[in-house]
Amino acid sequence: MQVTETLNEGLKRGYKVVVSAADIAQKIDVELDDVAKKANLPGFRPGKAPKGVIKKRFGQSVMGDVLQRAVQDTTSQALLERNLKPAMQPKIEVTSFDEGKDLEYTVSLEVLPEIVPVDFKTIDLERPKAEPGDAEIAKALDSLATSQRKTQKVEAAREAKLGDTAVIDFEGFMDGEAFPGGKGNDHPLELGSNQFIPGFEAQLVGKKAGDKVDVNVTFPAEYGSEKLAGKQATFKVEIKELREPLPVTIDDEFAKGLGFEDLETVKKVVKDQLARDYQRAARAKVKRALLDKLSDAHNFEVPPGMLEMEFQQIWGQVEADRKRGVEDPEHKGKTDDQLKDEYKAIALRRVRLGLLLAEVGRANDVQVTQDEVNRALGEQVRRFPGQERQVVEFYRSNPELLAQLRAPIFEEKVVDFILELAKVTDKPVTVEELFKEDEAA
Repeated sequence: MQVTETLNEGLKRGYKVVVSAADIAQKIDVELDDVAKKANLPGFRPGKAPKGVIKKRFGQSVMGDVLQRAVQDTTSQALLERNLKPAMQPKIEVTSFDEGKDLEYTVSLEVLPEIVPVDFKTIDLERPKAEPGDAEIAKALDSLATSQRKTQKVEAAREAKLGDTAVIDFEGFMDGEAFPGGKGNDHPLELGSNQFIPGFEAQLVGKKAGDKVDVNVTFPAEYGSEKLAGKQATFKVEIKELREPLPVTIDDEFAKGLGFEDLETVKKVVKDQLARDYQRAARAKVKRALLDKLSDAHNFEVPPGMLEMEFQQIWGQVEADRKRGVEDPEHKGKTDDQLKDEYKAIALRRVRLGLLLAEVGRANDVQVTQDEVNRALGEQVRRFPGQERQVVEFYRSNPELLAQLRAPIFEEKVVDFILELAKVTDKPVTVEELFKEDEAA
C-alpha cells in the first residue's frame, strides 16, 4: 500500500492510496480457493471444481468483495498509522482499477480537533436554591383540588359563566365544508380552561342549555395542521347541558379520597414533589451557566462538515416552522442572510460544546451503563401503551436510536463530572426568581 497526502488544511485531510495489483490478485486467489472448497457445481464433486471454472463462475463477485474489503482495510490502516480521528465517515472514491492493475482511490475526511479543556476547578458558578413554603404548598393543593373536583348539573335555566362545564356537540366548517377532525359529541368543555381554539369558549359564555350557537374562530398560525393553521372556521355548537363545579374542602377527607391517610401526608408529598421540581429547575440553570462559561473558555476549530450538518438541521426547522405559519417574533425585520449568520453562530456553539463534552467524557472514562439506557428505553415504551414489545424491538433493531437515548445520559454525566470539580455556590432565591427566564436563554 502506498499513501500520498494530497490535502492538509485545517481539519481537512486528503490522501491518494494505491494498492498493488499483486496484493489484490493474492487476495482474490485466497478468496477463490475458499470458495472452491465450498462450491457445489453441476458435474463436479463438492469442492473439486477446477479453479478456472470457479473463477469464471464467481470471479466478478469475489473481486467486488475483495476490492471493498481492501479499501476498508487499507483506509483504516492509513488512518491508524497517522493517528487520525475522523470527525465523520471518510469519503472514498475509487479512481482506477482494472483486472491485473493497481487499485487507486482517494480518501477525503475531516479530523477531530485537538481539545485542551480548561481547568474546571477555576470555574465559579452560582446555583439558585429555593425551598417550597406554605404559600407554594397551598397553591399546589388548590390546583390539585381543582383537578379533582366534581360537577353537578345546573338545574336552573341560567346563562353559562366562566368555570362552568358545557357539554356540547360541535362540528367545524371552513368555506361551508366540514373538515376532518372538527366534530365531537357530548364533549365536556370547561369554560375558561383554554382547551379549545382561542375565542371559542368565550362565545359560549352567556348562553343557556339547549342553545345552538355559531362560533366563529381563527386557528392560530402555529396550529398543528397546516391545512387549518391561520384559517377562519365556523363551529356549529349545541349546548346540551351545563354543569357547575362542586366546592372542595381541603381536609382529611379530601386526602383519603386521594388514597392518603390524612392531609398532613398529602402536604408532605406535595412539598417533596415541589422540592424535586425546584431542584430540576436549579440544575437546568446551573447547567446553562456552565455551558456558557465553557463556550467562552474554548475557541478550537470545529470540523466544517459537522458545523454545516448542525446548521442545516437548525435552518430546516426554521423553514418547516415558516411553512406552518410559525415565525419567531425576533425574526421580524431580519433578512435570511442575517438569520443564517445568527443560526450559524448557534450551530458553532453546539458543535464545539458537543466535541468538548465528548472529549471530557472520553478522557475521564465517563460511561453510560446498560441499566441507564434500559431506563431511558422504558420511558419511551411507556409513551406507547399496548405497543411495548414493538417499541422495544424497534429500538433494539436500530442502533442509531439507542445511541440517541444514550447521548443525553452521557451529556448529563459529563456535566455532573465537571460540576463536581467547579466551585458551585448555592444562592438562595425566591420561587419566582428560580423560574424566571434568563434574558439570554
